[in-house]
Amino acid sequence: MDSQGKSSPDLVHGNNYIPDIVIGRLPVYLRTLKLLASEGKEVASSQELGERLGISSAQIRKDLSHFGEFGKQGTGYNVAYLCDQLEKILQVDCVWPVILVGAGYLGHALASYNGFENRGFRIVGVFDSDANKIGSELDGIPVSSISEIGQKVRQYGCQIAIIAVPTMAAQSVANLLIEAGIKSILCYAPITLSVPAQVRVEYIDPVIHFQHMTFYLEKGCIEE
Repeated sequence: MDSQGKSSPDLVHGNNYIPDIVIGRLPVYLRTLKLLASEGKEVASSQELGERLGISSAQIRKDLSHFGEFGKQGTGYNVAYLCDQLEKILQVDCVWPVILVGAGYLGHALASYNGFENRGFRIVGVFDSDANKIGSELDGIPVSSISEIGQKVRQYGCQIAIIAVPTMAAQSVANLLIEAGIKSILCYAPITLSVPAQVRVEYIDPVIHFQHMTFYLEKGCIEE
């Protein structure tokens, strides 16, 4: 299930059917392994990974077994090797060109974020419909008119886009992106987009996560 409550299809890898929830944990494993590598760790056990992530070691071993054998019982995983293999599985052993639609405060923060490129992604174009923003720059990236999206997608072979526009504009932007050939969308607008089955959408809506958390909290809000 994604943050909008929609089920994601499972993946067929070789002859294995892999639940989408397993795919969702792989980037978390990769991030943790990268941290271990930065700490100078050369070998890590599934138990150590599990303790850091709050996931059982058995679950980690089961998840990784969908893709092959990466370690030996009693010796753990070679951190560098497992990082390399997970990057290949997730296809982030290269840099994916990404376009960003929305040059407001959120778009500015995303364009300025330095954590994309060293993890496999580079924002190559920023677009907006506001004439006052077109021609300016976000972190050195020129802001272009949304009418130029198709040209940029073709120029860089982009398959991934970020939507960081107001809710009422999100669907029309998604339509433009899909028409241009975008296959994957990261949507920050609080809306469920209508897209073809072959287009994958991931949603980031902080309010949904807040609402999830408040379910578990004792009543302590300000009464209206």
